[in-house]
Amino acid sequence: MKQTIVNGVWPTMLTPFTKTGALDEHGLEQLVDWYIDQGVHGLFAVCNSSEMFKLSLEERVRVAEITVQRAAGRVPVIASGHTSERLEDQIEEITRISATGIDAFVLLSNRPAAENESESIWKSNVERLLEAVPDMPFGLYECPVPYKRLMNPALLQWCESTGRFLFLKDTCCNLDEIKARLDTLKGTGLQLFNANAATLLESLKLGAAGFSGVMANHHPALYVWLLENWRTQPEAAERLQNFLGVASGIEGLYYPVDAKYSLQLAGLPVTLTTRVKDAAGFQPHQQIMVEQLKKYSDELFEGLLSKKNASSL
Repeated sequence: MKQTIVNGVWPTMLTPFTKTGALDEHGLEQLVDWYIDQGVHGLFAVCNSSEMFKLSLEERVRVAEITVQRAAGRVPVIASGHTSERLEDQIEEITRISATGIDAFVLLSNRPAAENESESIWKSNVERLLEAVPDMPFGLYECPVPYKRLMNPALLQWCESTGRFLFLKDTCCNLDEIKARLDTLKGTGLQLFNANAATLLESLKLGAAGFSGVMANHHPALYVWLLENWRTQPEAAERLQNFLGVASGIEGLYYPVDAKYSLQLAGLPVTLTTRVKDAAGFQPHQQIMVEQLKKYSDELFEGLLSKKNASSL
């Protein structure tokens, strides 16, 4: 069993669809290539950004399969996708998606127990899920859908004690809580990946392993630069962090349509079709905002590549 997850940027992948709403397999292959060309360190497929709750099980398996095959030998792939209510159905989902060759299966923290159920029930059900797929490493994702169950330090410590968990996509968006979690996980094999852009640099200073958030669908190369250079170029990193935090306000614009428009601007052959929002609702002024973000991001990245300009972002 693999015992580590590489530090760095793990985008929460989008799912391309054709204009008629079918899974666009060719577009997905091109998207995998684009993420990797941007320098990301791993890929998180079949997540909320992937519209997993709107994908059939066959589609979720296929998305994981294509991502693994396309990324093979280049970057590792993790995936989620257990969207069912019944634990027995989740076991089937986890088993089938795990069989695609992913490096770890990411458990949604809200699936093992209902919102009103206790942590003891949660632990008991997680144990059943782990036993059902004994050779698969796992991760955790504090997914906001259908409800948000945050992982307190004690529960994280319990997860780490199983020896099965390697990855936490942290969505608490609170530096005090992140610090408490990192203090609990220090020296263990369970690493925290921050999903919140505004707190990213400070969380890295506290010991976070990387970034796994939706904004890596807009300008992943900037996050890659930050993760790889924040220690050696701290002043440039601080200036870049200021931009990334403010830019992340676009998360609430019209996601994931806005992110797919950003991919179009980058030259990818993807449609604006999603199963969670009508692309027709993407307003002209919102399109202009994404265009401006893309231009500014590209300019910043070019400046970071130039030693002459790196100090004058």
